[in-house]
Amino acid sequence: MKKIVGKVTEEERNDIQGLCERKNSLKELALIITDNSAIYERLVADLTETNMRYQEWWNTMSRKYQWEQCDNGHWEIDFETCNIFLLG
Repeated sequence: MKKIVGKVTEEERNDIQGLCERKNSLKELALIITDNSAIYERLVADLTETNMRYQEWWNTMSRKYQWEQCDNGHWEIDFETCNIFLLG
């Protein structure tokens, strides 16, 4: 099931889009840097912080807009339209 449950502003979209891009870039970098060097430790810390900020964005927006939820479902954003979809 994929259903539109809301929409965010362009500014809100830009915030989550930046976090998504950062999260994906850090994941890709983690595949390259596999040793336990200081760089790797910093990468893991940055990825952890980014993941927390990413989840907090979804938590904040879902409270603000009161999006529909379902068991084992998750939301997804269309960056072009700013629409939020419930998948579940």
